[in-house]
Amino acid sequence: MAHLENLVLCRESQVSTLQSLFGERHHFSFPSIFIYGHTASGKTYVTQTLLKTLELPHVFVNCVECFTLRLLLEQILNKLNHLSSSEDACPTHITCETFNDFVRLFKQVTKAESLKDQTVYIVLDKAEYLRDMEANLLPGFLRLQELTDRNVTVILLSEIVWEKFRPNTGCFEPFVLYFPDYSIGNLQKILSHDHPPEYSADFYAAYINILLGVFYTVCRDLKELRHLAVLNFPKYCEPVVKGEASERDTRKLWRNVEPHLKKAMQTVYLREISSSQWEKIQKDDTDPGQLKGLSAYTHVELPYYSKFILIAAYLASYNPARTDKRFFLKHHGKIKKTNFLKKHEKTSNHLLGPKPFPLDRLLAILYSIVDSRVAATANIFSQITSLVTLQLLTLVGHDDQLDGPKYKCTVSLDFIRAIARSPLINVSAS
Repeated sequence: MAHLENLVLCRESQVSTLQSLFGERHHFSFPSIFIYGHTASGKTYVTQTLLKTLELPHVFVNCVECFTLRLLLEQILNKLNHLSSSEDACPTHITCETFNDFVRLFKQVTKAESLKDQTVYIVLDKAEYLRDMEANLLPGFLRLQELTDRNVTVILLSEIVWEKFRPNTGCFEPFVLYFPDYSIGNLQKILSHDHPPEYSADFYAAYINILLGVFYTVCRDLKELRHLAVLNFPKYCEPVVKGEASERDTRKLWRNVEPHLKKAMQTVYLREISSSQWEKIQKDDTDPGQLKGLSAYTHVELPYYSKFILIAAYLASYNPARTDKRFFLKHHGKIKKTNFLKKHEKTSNHLLGPKPFPLDRLLAILYSIVDSRVAATANIFSQITSLVTLQLLTLVGHDDQLDGPKYKCTVSLDFIRAIARSPLINVSAS
């Protein structure tokens, strides 16, 4: 379908697979489909767009919102009841306490003429939260077609692999479909598709190429990149608007937007300021720290060791691992000097963005900058987890990797300086 291809970019293989699984309306589809992939890989968008475009009867439920069994089951049943009832009729609210009641009520709701002789789709987004509910819930959803004897398909959307879902007691195996991360070419195509009508497609594509050249190494989240593209585009095209440059004068446009992209690099993922505040910065050319009430993080009072952990994380993110011996050991021996620099070392580390580091390196730097002896207790690890929850650190590795999880420090140098100036902080190594 040409219309569907224009709506869903760079996911042709996944769309084709789903269409094959759905088949015709009156055909029995696969009982359950498990779709997984990282954040912003298009799982939810592709599924919703496909079901809406094909006009298939479906209900979409977010498991974060429906955090109890009753909320989840009632949400599904009431949305189905709304689908089956006429527009003029006011459907009654259905209450449901257990999964056994859900199977019985599901049979009643799907007897409606509007749902007969066609597949009904139940889409559960953030399905990993089902693991925290009753043990019979996930196996029940996977075999819902068999239990109800109805033409129904349950689609589970998740960010984790199926192996972490499978119950120890065993269950019906769903059809597993993987959504890989978008490549830089995919991101270029998708973001360029959003170009404003008042500018040419080539002009906006050149801007997206510059944006990805700066941010792709530290951020591959499509939603975040799209947000950054919208925020910084007015500054990029400012010389064109003022008549100081043409759309093809890429060098002059780059020089104008470079300092603003560098500012944005310091706040990737943090959302420290609103879009309106960012526009004020762009117009006034002021420093982000000068805005009152700019960031919640500037008012966060961290525990004693959390401050040291954050400083250690910043040092690990912006300094190569090979420099740790020189910076943090008193008797590090002779350091050989080289007469040349690699190409990537000539660029400022702050412009390249934070680099991931393992937990062992973070703890090693922490021990070297704290005056007192620190034991690797549960208290230290819980403070690291709290920093991740506050989004001051980002977990970029998976817990099933052999080398353990990896982290990135997401705060700016100004934030670290503010912590270091705290009267309780005395960093013993620089």
